[in-house]
Amino acid sequence: MDSKLLHESDGRRVFAVILSTGDEVMSKIGAFAKKEGISAAQITGIGALSGAVLKYFDWESKKYRDIPVREQVEVASLVGDIALGPDGKPAIHLHIVVGKRDGSAMAGHVGEAHVRPTLEVIVNESPQYLQKTYDEESGLALINAKEPRHA
Repeated sequence: MDSKLLHESDGRRVFAVILSTGDEVMSKIGAFAKKEGISAAQITGIGALSGAVLKYFDWESKKYRDIPVREQVEVASLVGDIALGPDGKPAIHLHIVVGKRDGSAMAGHVGEAHVRPTLEVIVNESPQYLQKTYDEESGLALINAKEPRHA
């Protein structure tokens, strides 16, 4: 994985993060966010994968279901965000649409994904942090856009 700072102004930074063959997407982007101290950002990307495990959130069971992708696919769309998780560390939330050889598409949350040959990611940092808090109804940590309460 390589990265380059493309722009910096008024507390906002824009990075190009380039992943290479064999890189695991979630771990590499997570390590990048931690290294750069990113607590709020939008993510977009394109490229290709040798395989992946996508995730679908099943509302009734409140669990993620795996969607295995066991072939080379094009990343038609990668979008997501970075926010601080309940543990105070950067939490990566990515959705992906991949195109298969026959032109069909699959989509879901990125669970695990392995790059081949490249994934070109733009990380657009915000000068304000975002915080995730536990949502009792869904059982998920969701972004809370309200200001934190002070005692």
